[in-house]
Amino acid sequence: MPISSIVKNFRDGVIQVEDGTSPTPISMTIQFESGDFSVTGLSGANGNAEITTYLDRGQLGSVRKTNQSFPTGSWSLHLTDISDSTNKTIWDCANGTGAWASMVSTLGTNADVKTVKITLTIAGTTLGDASDHTIVLDDCALSIDMSEGDPSSFSCSFVCYGAITAT
Repeated sequence: MPISSIVKNFRDGVIQVEDGTSPTPISMTIQFESGDFSVTGLSGANGNAEITTYLDRGQLGSVRKTNQSFPTGSWSLHLTDISDSTNKTIWDCANGTGAWASMVSTLGTNADVKTVKITLTIAGTTLGDASDHTIVLDDCALSIDMSEGDPSSFSCSFVCYGAITAT
């Protein structure tokens, strides 16, 4: 099938976050988000490695992969709730509190760092594509910032330490 002829936009995406609880992860679909999901550093062809140049008396001598790099990303959402012991909130997901208090890191039950899996699903089938499209980011350390305003909002940032899969 040829490449889709439909340009995707912010109305087509859905963000889901889930922990490493097996067999049924704690998960939530992000609500009231702005449609500004972004990821930086998706250099898959170079194995997510930093690229270093080595000069020979001021001229390019060699280009090499060095340290592993880790993609970063963010999205924002309108603040509707902060913490809740029953309903899942982004605050609780990032802090391991409330309904996320029993969360298990996607890095494993004994991991020092709490991480989650983040999935961006972009509608395709409803637009005539053969399937929906996804970007799955494993083992992401999530942090949030809050801003009061009209509306008040959260800004979620993450660093991805795991596999990245796109379909």
